[in-house]
Amino acid sequence: MSEAQATAAVLERLYATINARKGADPASSYTAKLFSRGVPKIAQKVGEEAVEAVIEAMRGDTDALVGESADLLYHLLVLWAATGVEPEAVFAKLAAREGTSGIDEKNSRPKG
Repeated sequence: MSEAQATAAVLERLYATINARKGADPASSYTAKLFSRGVPKIAQKVGEEAVEAVIEAMRGDTDALVGESADLLYHLLVLWAATGVEPEAVFAKLAAREGTSGIDEKNSRPKG
């Protein structure tokens, strides 16, 4: 298994665990608690974790950045699960963009 496949497998296992928490008792699972609070709260948590990751990057604290990045990925996966986005769809989008200049890709997006 390649490193990329191993990384994708970790994310896919985490996503499966997150999905398994849907409908669980919010008192017994942080993930279930997030689901019970709805997409707006989950999206807010994604934003908070992104800001915390940026702060640690700006501070130059690599260890803290790693931790905040893990938190960000977790909350992003919860958001995907809450909105029906499958990791494979995101991976396919990234694969389709592979080899394309970031500037060209951004310019190809619909305006407005």
